[in-house]
Amino acid sequence: MTYSPPTRRLLPLAPNLTEMAFAAGAGEQVVAVGPSDNFPPAVDSLPHVSVLPVDFESVVSLQPDLVLATTQVNATRDAETFDALDIPVYYFSFPTVESVFEGIRVLGTLAGTSRVATDSADALASAFGDIRRERAKTIRTASDRPRVLVLAGSDVLYSFGKDSYVHTLVDAAGGQSITADMDASAPTLSEEFVLTAEPDVIVGAFGDAPMPETLLDHHPAFDALPAVRNGQVYSISGDLIFRPGPRLVQGTRRLAQIIHSDRIVRSRRNTQ
Repeated sequence: MTYSPPTRRLLPLAPNLTEMAFAAGAGEQVVAVGPSDNFPPAVDSLPHVSVLPVDFESVVSLQPDLVLATTQVNATRDAETFDALDIPVYYFSFPTVESVFEGIRVLGTLAGTSRVATDSADALASAFGDIRRERAKTIRTASDRPRVLVLAGSDVLYSFGKDSYVHTLVDAAGGQSITADMDASAPTLSEEFVLTAEPDVIVGAFGDAPMPETLLDHHPAFDALPAVRNGQVYSISGDLIFRPGPRLVQGTRRLAQIIHSDRIVRSRRNTQ
């Protein structure tokens, strides 16, 4: 199906696409969001429709000019159904941090808000570069980069393989990800691997659970890890680092604070 921008009625099928639409200046054109969408606050007042699986009947009733989807979340086979319904759909893919910024620019083109989208994407890219440069000032050798383990939760050890942009976030924040060379896109780690790798810092979407106690409840052998012994186990909102959208910059800034918390403390002491 062909599509001629700009659109007046957008329907994003993933939370990161909703955030990108607002960042691109097209928030007022979003007619509905999925059940997991929680940012920006304006989405609370919008209709919520099922996206996994897609509630096509509700989608038709909303009369969108364009549906936004992502290959990381949405089934590509749904494109055939959208085509049969005469509803244009645009699939994004976000393998890198840069692709997120470019996606905002593309969304601006689709929505007719290119100027706002370009300014937003450029500002985010600049802020991300600032974080990387600021961290680089304190890094002289590889030993200055703590070994970081990023987990999706505290029970099953789900992590991220070499094709994930998560390693770019860790690198920009001044760390080195211990799973950056793994071939699997979403590896499930063994306790033996983690114990052998000896991460200096563990970061995960652990919610409000107390750390490292909750991690040790599931993996008691981890009490021997440097990260646990030194109190370097942290919880971070998964929306900030696992959702490829404009808040990746905020997530990277938080990672930098976590990974180099000892240096931040020393810096504050030196200025007092």
